[in-house]
Amino acid sequence: MVARAPRKRMYRTMQGRMVDIEKLRAANESVQAVGNMNVNAKGDVLGAGGQVVMPKEKIIQKYYEQPKGMVSDTPTKGKPMPTPKSEPKQAVQKMTPVAPKKTTAPQPKKVETKVEAEPTPVSTFKPKTETTEKKGIDAALDGLE
Repeated sequence: MVARAPRKRMYRTMQGRMVDIEKLRAANESVQAVGNMNVNAKGDVLGAGGQVVMPKEKIIQKYYEQPKGMVSDTPTKGKPMPTPKSEPKQAVQKMTPVAPKKTTAPQPKKVETKVEAEPTPVSTFKPKTETTEKKGIDAALDGLE
C-alpha cells in the first residue's frame, strides 16, 4: 500500500478562484487580529507596539497545568493521605446583620367614574358608580408627576 501525500485544502470562491486557506493562514499569522483581545492571528498575546508578550505555546502549557474539575473523595492506592495542618486560630469579629431596606411599590389609585342610568323619576333616582383600577403603564405612571 502506498501512502498518499496529504491533500491541500483548496476552496473555490464564489467568483471561481481557487484559494489555499492554509497558505493564506500561514502568511498572515503575525498580523494583529481584529478585536479587543490583543492577540495576533496565531494566538500570541501582544503588548505595546505589537510585540509578542506571551507565545501561544506558553498559554496552552499554563492552561493544562491548572487543575480541573472536582477532586475525587476516594484515595488512590499507594499514596498516603496528607495530614491537615492546623492553622493558628484568629479572633472572629461578630458582625451585626443589617436589615434590608423595605421599599414599597406605588399602588394604583382607584378612579371613580359616574355612569348615569336611564332617566327615571326624581324620587327614585340613584346614580351608579363603578370603581376601576388602573393597570399596566397607567398604574405605574400614576404616582409620578
